[in-house]
Amino acid sequence: MDHTIVFDADLIRRYDKPGPRYTSYPTAVQFNPGFLEREYREWTEHSNGDPIPLPLSLYFHLPFCSTICYYCACNKVVTKNRARALPYLERLHREIALQSDLFDHDRVVDQLHWGGGTPTFLSHDQMRELMRVTKKHFNLHAGDGGEYSIEIDPRGTDGHTVALLREIGFNRLSLGVQDFDAKVQRAVNRIQSEEETIAVVQAARYHGFKSVSMDLIYGLPFQSVDSFESTLEKVIAIEPDRLALFNYAHLPEVFKPQRRIKEGDLPSPSEKLAILQHAIERLSNAGFVYIGMDHFARPDDELARAQRKGTLQRNFQGYSTHADCDLIGMGPSAIAKVGNSHSQNVRDLDEYCLRIDRGQLPILRGIELHSDDRLRREIITQIICQFQVDIRGLEEKWGMCFGDYFRAEQPELRTMQSDGLLVQDAHHLRVLPAGRLLVRNICMVFDRYLREQKTKNGFSMVI
Repeated sequence: MDHTIVFDADLIRRYDKPGPRYTSYPTAVQFNPGFLEREYREWTEHSNGDPIPLPLSLYFHLPFCSTICYYCACNKVVTKNRARALPYLERLHREIALQSDLFDHDRVVDQLHWGGGTPTFLSHDQMRELMRVTKKHFNLHAGDGGEYSIEIDPRGTDGHTVALLREIGFNRLSLGVQDFDAKVQRAVNRIQSEEETIAVVQAARYHGFKSVSMDLIYGLPFQSVDSFESTLEKVIAIEPDRLALFNYAHLPEVFKPQRRIKEGDLPSPSEKLAILQHAIERLSNAGFVYIGMDHFARPDDELARAQRKGTLQRNFQGYSTHADCDLIGMGPSAIAKVGNSHSQNVRDLDEYCLRIDRGQLPILRGIELHSDDRLRREIITQIICQFQVDIRGLEEKWGMCFGDYFRAEQPELRTMQSDGLLVQDAHHLRVLPAGRLLVRNICMVFDRYLREQKTKNGFSMVI
């Protein structure tokens, strides 16, 4: 597969606008309060009744952080009081039991993820117990057959913690780095040394983790091409298997911690674009391949291999080789995908605990996908994961004529073709190298909900 990217600054400026990240379609803004526990239970029954039920994916939201990073937009509880996790974990254990009762116990868990917040906020005993309770109620892989990952903060993780995580079943780590520059770190209140990060990666290698991923952010205060080059040089020397290069979306009116970041300290739009261009060139020259949607991987990494084979997938946890599962989300704000439904738990921690105490699943909202949703979801997934759409295959599968069904989308697709983002014929729609950084824009053409509404609901800019 050709992973070439053409960086056309003028084209990027013209197409840069707010848009979804498409970890799902329809996106979470379309979830509605008419989908609650009763509807969720009905979909679990449908799921169990499938001729060949899908494997399961488990997501656990662990919302606690000991310090606040000003750029962060996650649902979190900032506290240095470790005891605050105890009553929450008691409720999470109960939710695990409630969810387990809904699914046949012979369904294997192919994917498991602890996100946050900071999952490593928990003590070693709490992490052991959470995994023990999970194994009691769900059918986990005995070996490394599953994709079991955890997000960690190197500032509070040492070799003993890494060893414990491997012992209890994790085989993939994701590390937050963002930037190694001291001035940038002070501006966003995340002081993290290169030595701390290296120590965690070395421990992960020693204990046999299959993949180590690192997150970087461009567009933070005081960043420049030169300063970010220093960070890239250090990151490349550490040799992670995967990298995510996220765009900082400054939305202080939505995310209160961002109000501590001065807008005047942010890089200018032109400097931010130059940082992105330099980072892409630097990572490409270092041997990383562009997977899509801000993600890079080594050519021999599972994600890159899956993309070459046409088996790469995407769900609420991002790119994956095990995403074709029914996803069960547990904890506040966690999102689930069961059958042709999506749902989300309540966001507030107190409300979450109250509903669990009542013996209820804490579902706030959701959506049932009709046939048009499922067709468009398949197209968006193909674009994001393979940079192409198999038009003939879709026509045969869905019994429709692509050009007729998507007649309203054709003018915008023709404009994108004229601009060199894509090429479309009777058999395929292919994303060209100049369109790969703008793949979200191409997906947005097929998003019926965006087409029918006038606002963009606070989405981040695509670049």
